[in-house]
Amino acid sequence: MKKLTLLFIVAIMAFYSCTNKNEMKSNENPLLSEFDTPFQVPPFDLIDTTHFIPAFKAGIEASKAKIKVITSNSEEPTFENTIVPFDQGEDILRRAYVFYSLNSANTNPTLQKIARELSPIMSAYRNEIGLNQDLFQRIKTVYDKRETFGLDQEQMRVVEKYYRDFERNGAALPEEQREELKKINQELSMLSLEFGQNLLAETNDFKLVIDNEEDLAGLPEGVISAAADAAKQNDMEGKWVFTLHKPSWIPFLTYSPKRELREKLYKAMYNRGDNDNDKDNKKIIAKTVKLRDQRAKLLGFNNYAEYVIDNNMAKTPENVYNFLHQVWKPALKVAKQERDEMQKIIDAEGGNFKLESWDWWYYAEKLRKQKFDLDEEEIKPYLSMDNVREGIFYVSNKLYGLTFEERTDIPVYHEEVQTFEVKEANGDHLAILYIDNHPRPGKRGGAWCGAIRSGAYEDGKKITPVVYIVCNFTRPVGDKPALLSWDETNTFFHEFGHALHNFFADGHYRRTSRDVPRDYVELPAQIMEHWAAEPAVIKQYAKHYETGEPMPDELIEKIEKSGHFNQGFATVEYVAASLLDLDYHTTTNTENIDADKFEIEAMNKIGLIDEIIPRYRSTYFSHIFSGGYSAGYYVYMWAEQLDSDAYNAFKESGDIYNQELAAKFRKYCLAENGMGDGMVQYLKFRGQEPSIDALLKNRGLK
Repeated sequence: MKKLTLLFIVAIMAFYSCTNKNEMKSNENPLLSEFDTPFQVPPFDLIDTTHFIPAFKAGIEASKAKIKVITSNSEEPTFENTIVPFDQGEDILRRAYVFYSLNSANTNPTLQKIARELSPIMSAYRNEIGLNQDLFQRIKTVYDKRETFGLDQEQMRVVEKYYRDFERNGAALPEEQREELKKINQELSMLSLEFGQNLLAETNDFKLVIDNEEDLAGLPEGVISAAADAAKQNDMEGKWVFTLHKPSWIPFLTYSPKRELREKLYKAMYNRGDNDNDKDNKKIIAKTVKLRDQRAKLLGFNNYAEYVIDNNMAKTPENVYNFLHQVWKPALKVAKQERDEMQKIIDAEGGNFKLESWDWWYYAEKLRKQKFDLDEEEIKPYLSMDNVREGIFYVSNKLYGLTFEERTDIPVYHEEVQTFEVKEANGDHLAILYIDNHPRPGKRGGAWCGAIRSGAYEDGKKITPVVYIVCNFTRPVGDKPALLSWDETNTFFHEFGHALHNFFADGHYRRTSRDVPRDYVELPAQIMEHWAAEPAVIKQYAKHYETGEPMPDELIEKIEKSGHFNQGFATVEYVAASLLDLDYHTTTNTENIDADKFEIEAMNKIGLIDEIIPRYRSTYFSHIFSGGYSAGYYVYMWAEQLDSDAYNAFKESGDIYNQELAAKFRKYCLAENGMGDGMVQYLKFRGQEPSIDALLKNRGLK
């Protein structure tokens, strides 16, 4: 009996011990320690919104303590005792930074509130580190003596990069100006956050609700079904809802003959942030432009564009203006021809109206059918999202030997996210990839790729990257899988190019692991789009979702022949936005900017035709007012010079899967990108500088 009692007591103690451990574990902040998950990915199933602020604060304190160790070191500053520990800091913060990925891809009011709370905290932290005089002086000492330390090429570049970072942050300024800079940085951080949150709210708030089935005339079955599903999700069953997400508004504008409805939807799209309500972005733009100009002048530049572009391949705003105007002239000429051809269709149909911007998609589709006998809806059944993804994997395997294994044992932040383990040709683990492809209210618009954990080395050991691709592709409808448009297919290939860059980046220091100028960074993404359009590649992935039959040669030929169709429009709307961006950041009068008036004057100056608006109007131009492309939206076009020329190398070799060239591209342009300036690395691969001719030919403008 005593023995049984003793066993019972031991069992009870064990139970409570286990329970207490489980309670402790559930109460622990998973962001404060190494992740105990496959490949140390974030444990999204354990992370709670309450964990973020404490993790950021703990991370900041830990980082500051490490900085203190560096600055209090009585030994002479060296690469090993100053640069290396600074480069390896922020371990807790790096885990906490997953917050920013979530806030872009799966936000909610709580996360948005946290973002507002974090903005001044993180701005103050960056100011404290970036303007730390003791740290700067140690880095400057290493920089000044760098030739005496016997550093290799990469180490030398790390030193130069960090010194340049501090200099550009204002660390060399007098104290009074440093304090002024801190205030500007904090205010800019909050303005950027507010702009993005306003835009997301404006995008989600508008809905075009259709309750008369006759108003659906002309729309493809898949578009109608998607609108019916959207209505159900909004408790409007029996109706149809169209939103300001691209997979919704673009098909409506492309196929609906209801001109007044096209106008209503399109105007709602281009008036986001410009409705004189509490989500209006015009005052934010005015403040942002003024503060950026003040910041640039404090740092010794004439304007903000000069400050940004000084760090890019282009070097000066004048070079960018000259480049864009070389593209603008032929593109505008082609766009006017496209406009005139569509006007002829309107006139022939007895339309008795002038083509407007909300008509362009509808009549462009008619013109495409007329010229090439090609219908977007004819293509879509062959472009199921899964098939396109497998096509991307196929190209990556043919070029680099990569394989992709879907994993179901890895935590995800949303049930729609797929995860893959990426392996080298020899089977070695290379990376983890998340793919998140469909729109939802908590996801910002557009498509992007990022790294939850960047590839790096710690104590000589390789830390493999955790990469994500986020898109807003058409959802599955009923029994149909998600069927992509041709534009969405190119977007998928594009974002995967960024993922490849993240997979392969192989610098031994965090500062040079994936370090490229902003006008180089689109090269790895845009070159992948060339493979998307290759007939041999299309045959591999374009298979009918019902029959499994590959896309017919006749249809592939139509796609190939129509490759330059509507490129006048596409190029003009893009260059117009790029020039608008530059104008904002080179203007000599930043007092009380009226965004609407400024935009009109900028577009009139270049002769933008009334039928086309900039790809992004000012009040929803998130790339430059809440993203990382301020004074840099031009970079996509600049990089197209590179990718057009780089792909020509494969074409000229006679083998689009030339593995020798692929290995060279991987080594110099992706893995070792931080070893030299953008053009230096590109020349190692190509052996020649690209010309604008390759770009113009690629777009059919020459």
